[in-house]
Amino acid sequence: MGDLLRYRDDAATGAPVLSLADFLAADNAVAVRIEPGEDARKLLPHLGRIALVEVNFPAYGDGRGYSSARILREEGYTGELRAVGDVLLDQLSHMKRCGFDAFAPAKPIAPEAAEAAFATWPDVYQKTVDGRSPIWALRHGR
Repeated sequence: MGDLLRYRDDAATGAPVLSLADFLAADNAVAVRIEPGEDARKLLPHLGRIALVEVNFPAYGDGRGYSSARILREEGYTGELRAVGDVLLDQLSHMKRCGFDAFAPAKPIAPEAAEAAFATWPDVYQKTVDGRSPIWALRHGR
């Protein structure tokens, strides 16, 4: 696993990361990992106790994790949301737009390259959870 890129001010949790099934069976776990095909909505009743959600990207072309991230953020999850696995430099900006604030790529990405990737598209067209207003809304004074 490559180096962790983390864009949060709080300390990272040292708690063990459990599979979704193990997390749901436990009553005191605070870190969980979602695999492709697993339903992130199963975590919604537990958002208040979760410090870390890892979302696995086993292959760069598997985009199901983007939906998991957006579901969690739109439902109010404020803890660390970490993309893990086959996370590529050119995906970082899009992942951040969906709510990821930490990245554990299988192959290391230099922090400077990540910052450049985040700055590549200062204007956006779609509304997502990162707080930036899309161009169409700015044009209409929203």
